[in-house]
Amino acid sequence: MYFAALLARTEDGWEASDTELDDVETLSDLADLARESTPDDDTVLVLIEQEDAWFGVVRIDGEDDPRIYVSDAAAAARSSYGEILLTDELLGRDPADDGNDLDALDLDGTEDGETDGDGEDGEEDGGSADAVPHGPVGDVGILDDLGVTKKELLSLSADAVTEIADALGASETLETVR
Repeated sequence: MYFAALLARTEDGWEASDTELDDVETLSDLADLARESTPDDDTVLVLIEQEDAWFGVVRIDGEDDPRIYVSDAAAAARSSYGEILLTDELLGRDPADDGNDLDALDLDGTEDGETDGDGEDGEEDGGSADAVPHGPVGDVGILDDLGVTKKELLSLSADAVTEIADALGASETLETVR
């Protein structure tokens, strides 16, 4: 089960709204949705969690590029909402590299300088360039100035969204949309 909410910091404090992500297909769509939730260039946090699997925080400050943190990239990669957050940039991939560069293939189907998948000991090589790492990715300092340190963010677990809201002083506001 998923939960997604927007928290917008206004001069009167935090305002929360639940959000449907059904029409959101890209990070850009998500950022636009967040920006539309506040009339000013206030800080907006998009909090997304899948019970006991992963959570993500997207921070939008005015027209700045979104900042992203995902608690477990591999778990999020198995989720349609997680895939929105796991951009090539966040994962350290070259967006131009789609893995289908036929010019780099030798006649035997391997890339230049690669073996055919068998290591020197005859066993299959592990890992892939497109493998998504297990564990956190992104900006661990995303909430530092709001009272959630890197260490605290990395230690959050099953009820992370509630714990973040508590630290921001927005737990009652968040509960109104939960």
